Amino acid sequence: MTITEPGGGGKGTAQLSFDELGTPLRETTFVVVDLETTGGSATEDAITEIGAVKVRGGEIIGEFATLIDPERGIPPNIVALTGITEAMVLGAPRLASVLPAFLEFAGSAVLVAHNAGFDMGFLRAAAERHGHPWAKRTVLCTVKLARRVLSREEAPSCRLSALAELFGAATTPTHRALDDARATVDVLHALLERVGSLGVQSLEELLSYLPDVTPAQRRKRELAKDLPSAPGVYLFRGPREEVLYVGTASDLRRRVRQYFTASENRRRVREMVGIAERVDVVVCAHSLEAEVRELRLLAAHRPRYNRRSTNPHRRWWVALTDEAFPRLSIVSAPKAGAFGPFASRGAAAEAVEALQDALPVRRCTQRIPARSPKGVPCALAELGRCKAPCAGRQSVEDYAPAVHEVRRLFTGDSVQALDILAGQLDRLAAAERFERASAERDRLIGLIKALDRGQRLATLAALAELVAARPDGTGGWDFAVIRYGRLASAGSARRGVRPMPVVDSLVAAAETVLPDDGPLRGASADEVSVVLRWLDRPGTRLVHCDVPWAEPARAAASWRPWVARAEAGRVATTPPSER
Repeated sequence: MTITEPGGGGKGTAQLSFDELGTPLRETTFVVVDLETTGGSATEDAITEIGAVKVRGGEIIGEFATLIDPERGIPPNIVALTGITEAMVLGAPRLASVLPAFLEFAGSAVLVAHNAGFDMGFLRAAAERHGHPWAKRTVLCTVKLARRVLSREEAPSCRLSALAELFGAATTPTHRALDDARATVDVLHALLERVGSLGVQSLEELLSYLPDVTPAQRRKRELAKDLPSAPGVYLFRGPREEVLYVGTASDLRRRVRQYFTASENRRRVREMVGIAERVDVVVCAHSLEAEVRELRLLAAHRPRYNRRSTNPHRRWWVALTDEAFPRLSIVSAPKAGAFGPFASRGAAAEAVEALQDALPVRRCTQRIPARSPKGVPCALAELGRCKAPCAGRQSVEDYAPAVHEVRRLFTGDSVQALDILAGQLDRLAAAERFERASAERDRLIGLIKALDRGQRLATLAALAELVAARPDGTGGWDFAVIRYGRLASAGSARRGVRPMPVVDSLVAAAETVLPDDGPLRGASADEVSVVLRWLDRPGTRLVHCDVPWAEPARAAASWRPWVARAEAGRVATTPPSER
């Protein structure tokens, strides 16, 4: 294996001047890669050689080259084409050891290949096979670019050998990986010179120049021209001023420009771009403010091109009914004492079933009077699973302890129900009823997670005021004033600015929040979740809190180690095909 990364030098190409919109091509790192393989199938064949050249600003800054033992025979026609024989790869490193080195060499650079679909298909399959994450990467195909730039008369063929000859490449392609990668570098630079004369000056513009960008996307690029390079929220508006789409960005101008490039391939979003007439932005102090404003704008406008626009704050809760013999009910408008939130009604129903198995609360839905009930016992009463308060067999006083225990579980003052369910799980496992035990385990995991999350959200939403700070990464601070789980004010103190006067002004100007009696004091579950996630990030500091922010000692959080062990066991016993 050969890896070289000189500090400079190499064959250069004259560069054009680039604007500062997007990522200038002169500052973009490209890794031009070529593979030799035993055949054309990424799933059936293997890689025999990798060659790659790293370039930036027209200069070669590194090379990577190695033969690879494919751990199988090389067909004669491939030997004749590449000259790579089985004797040559005997003793060469295997792909499992080469792939990490190549991925480190490539880093986050733009990957370039001639007929990129072939090379990227093999690399992606290899990464998945050997357990390496294949993140979404920017890929440039010199075949596609050549077909976009060159006419048929000038380049009847877009094969690498033909383009290398056309542009007078310094390296002749030989069907060996490093030679072909070097030749592709020369072709790439020649093509970049061509598109540069057409005004393509940044990586985003280069990607948008490729054929799969619709004319509507190209025409609408002017919408991003005057946007600021700042964090915030953007709103695409249609011809009747309606909000079509809402999103957040750490750099508004750069993010919105991406909607007009080839990197945007979502069909509905392309359709939205074609309709949009204007882009409005709300500049925010930091990422938390942007996320919260996005949630509020989604709820206010429900833009049709956002997937989250359908009932954006719709969540489900489990509550006790208000009657003499309370039962568990699934509601969408929670009142005090409810627990949740659940993303779906089905998840809430699973939690209700688990609680009914643990505590003797009734399952029937009839309304039972406190005095002289005259109902007929159901089958559950005959099975001993209900004490039949409907038939007068259980008094309000006898029924009350189960209700009290449910309330204590919801508030985090008791985990008796979880102890009971864990005991039932142990008995099922001891009886070797493994399939039932697996289902009960998953249901208990879901209940604990829901309780844990709901209790954490509720403790945050109970705080009248909390002021927190996070380092902004440049020596300054980002601040958030949080009242009853909602963001009431946001701001920042850049490096060199005294932070406490900024905090005082943010608190003084913060929104007044009037809580209600719900579990989250009227805040949306999504907003409280976003705020909690921001507060949980490492490095966050509490500047002020009106009362100590704490969770009950017997809350569901005490079961997190059990959940971690249970989930580890679930993964270990699940067949790979079902994971």
